[in-house]
Amino acid sequence: MPRPRSLLLLAALAAVLSAPAAGAQGGENKGDRKGNDAHRFAVIGHSFAKPGDARFKAALAETSEKSLAFVVVTGIKAASEPCGDKLYQERRDLLDKAKRPVVVVPAGSDWTECRNSAGRTNAVERLNRLRELFHGELNTAGSKKLELTRLSASPRFRSYAENAHWSVDSVLYATVNLPANNNHYLAAAGRNSEYEDRLVATRFWLNRLFTLARRDKVDAIVLFSEGDMKPLQLEPTGLRGLLRRAPVAQDGFAAVRKQVQSLAQRFKGKVLLVDSEALPKKATPAIEWRDNVGHVSVGNDAVEIDVTPGEKALFSVKDAAE
Repeated sequence: MPRPRSLLLLAALAAVLSAPAAGAQGGENKGDRKGNDAHRFAVIGHSFAKPGDARFKAALAETSEKSLAFVVVTGIKAASEPCGDKLYQERRDLLDKAKRPVVVVPAGSDWTECRNSAGRTNAVERLNRLRELFHGELNTAGSKKLELTRLSASPRFRSYAENAHWSVDSVLYATVNLPANNNHYLAAAGRNSEYEDRLVATRFWLNRLFTLARRDKVDAIVLFSEGDMKPLQLEPTGLRGLLRRAPVAQDGFAAVRKQVQSLAQRFKGKVLLVDSEALPKKATPAIEWRDNVGHVSVGNDAVEIDVTPGEKALFSVKDAAE
C-alpha cells in the first residue's frame, strides 16, 4: 500500500537531521575541533643535579592535579648517587605513589657512569636493570595507569623497552633513549657497541613513530628525551650557538637530528621535541618553532604543557608550580 506523501516527507527530514554533518567523519576540518581534544601533560626535567630526592618529591607534588593526562620524568638519580638496586627500587616505589600516570625517560646519570666494585664500567648491565624495574610493564608507573606500546614488542629490539609510545586524543607521544652526555658516544678504539646498537634501534623507532602518525592522521608527535635532538634547522647560530653547545669531536646526536628533520619535513602535523638540556641562567622553558618543528628544553624544572587542537598555538608552556 503506498505511504502518504506527508509520511514520506517526515522520513526524509528525519534522515537529514540524523546524518552526520559534512566533515564530521573522514575529512573532518581540524578547525572545527577546537578544544575538543584539549588536554595537559607535565614534564619533570632532570631534578637530580644533587643527591637526594627532596626536589624530585616536590616536583611530583606539583604535578599531581587530576587535570593532567600524564607526567614524564627524566631520570631517577644523580650521577654521584649509587647505582645499586636499593636506590633504583626506592625511586621506583616513589614513582608508584604518584597520583598521575608517570612515564620515565632514562637519563645518562642513571646508568652511563656506573662502575662495578673493580672500577670497570657496568653501564650496559645497569641500563638493563633499569629496563626491568622501570620499563618492564605495558603501562605507566603511578596510581593511575596509561597503556604503553614498547619497542621491545618488536623481536629484533627486545632489549629497548625504555622506548615507548602512547596516544592522548589526537597526539602521539613517545620516549627516546638519548642520554645527555653526547648520547653515550665513547671516543674509544674499536667498536662503540652500546651506542651503535642503540642508534640502530632509535632509527627504527623514529621511522615507526612517524609511520604510525601518518597512518592515524594525528595532529602532532611529541618526542621526549634527556639529550637534545632538535634538528639542524633549529640549531642556534653565532655567539649564542657557541655558548649553548660546546664543540665535541663526534656529535653523538647528529644522525638522530638529521633523521628527525627529514621525517618532520614529510609529516603534515606538528613535531614537538622536549628534552632536559640545561637552560641558560635565569632562562625559562619556551618553545622555539621553525616550520612544523618545535623544541623546548626544560632543564631541571617541572613544567606543564597545554595541548589545544584547533588553536594556532597548539602547545603552550607554563610553570607547574603556578
